[in-house]
Amino acid sequence: MKDLRIGVIGAWGRGQLALCAHKPGEGSRLVAGADVKPEALEKFKEKVGEDVFVSDDYRELLKRDDIDAVFITSPDFLHEEQAVAALEAGKAVYLEKPMAITIEGCDRLLETAYRSGSKLYLGHNMRHFPVVLKMKEVIDSGIIGDIQTAWCRHFVAYGGDAYFKDWHSEQRYSTGLLLQKGAHDIDVMHWLCGGYTQRVIGMGKLSVYDKCERRDENNPGDASWSDSNWPPESQTGLSPIIDVEDNNMIMMQLDNGVQMSYAQCHYTPDSERNYTFIGTRGRVENIGDYGNCEVHVWTQRGPRATPDIIYKLKPLEGSHGGSDPSIVTTFIDFVKNGVKTNTSPVAARNSVAAGVLGHESMRNGNVPKDIPELPQYLLDYFASGQQK
Repeated sequence: MKDLRIGVIGAWGRGQLALCAHKPGEGSRLVAGADVKPEALEKFKEKVGEDVFVSDDYRELLKRDDIDAVFITSPDFLHEEQAVAALEAGKAVYLEKPMAITIEGCDRLLETAYRSGSKLYLGHNMRHFPVVLKMKEVIDSGIIGDIQTAWCRHFVAYGGDAYFKDWHSEQRYSTGLLLQKGAHDIDVMHWLCGGYTQRVIGMGKLSVYDKCERRDENNPGDASWSDSNWPPESQTGLSPIIDVEDNNMIMMQLDNGVQMSYAQCHYTPDSERNYTFIGTRGRVENIGDYGNCEVHVWTQRGPRATPDIIYKLKPLEGSHGGSDPSIVTTFIDFVKNGVKTNTSPVAARNSVAAGVLGHESMRNGNVPKDIPELPQYLLDYFASGQQK
């Protein structure tokens, strides 16, 4: 079996995801890595081998004819530029979420993939979370009837550590955390509700981390997490510039009539995504989002404490609740064999669009914003599995 030869742009951090694809002789191997940090390249070489090609310029990696595909796991604001370049270089692309930080950036990527014929795959790994797959199974079975509304409460205990000490804290690099973090959740809710947002209304504000001690602009940020960084107001070393919200809420009207809401807070003491999907004959809810978690189903009237069905899910091997090995395998099968995927570039674009316009709404008097439609030829192309 010929190995798919893979390069990694953003070789460490989230780039460690690509290590799941390093299986020489079994169908795929890592052959190159690019990162602006020398220590990242050294760690990459330690894991992959001293003979692997490395560079601090991703363009050098894309010039290589011996690379078939690339993982792009760099910071969000680089996704558009690097993925466009990779697609134009004829490489199949695994692009980490969010697809881009603007709607225009997403649409440019879709157009480039269509024009070049290079494969584009989006790393929405939550579509591989066991808890999400179980809720989809419940919904698709029809046991709770036709979905009419859905909610998600997103508690982010580590928000002050991970998102307010580096580039995430600035709109110019992230657009905002409703997009950066919420792209996952909006995508999951779209998928399970069977539609895309048509209109969005947002509300949010920066209410806690603007009051914390900042670091000097000449000092690098430390976005490591620690339970000792509590309570939120005691945080130190935050970014000199913070212009993103630490509390976000949006309401979404879908094209199939379903209504959804999403709330995200970055100064909670606990961490969890809690989804609820309500149909005409019941509802389903997750308790915990990966590891030892449960899915509860109600089909009769009764208190929240007594669901009619309880699914107890066990932890899977691998990072992100076992989803990373699964999504990497799917990407390789898609590139090599055209295997159908449960992620979608169009869906990824629409989750970004809801996040971007949700931010625009909350920053402009909570006015409703309508999602621009994609041209039919792009919808058809990606619906066909990227076959013209």
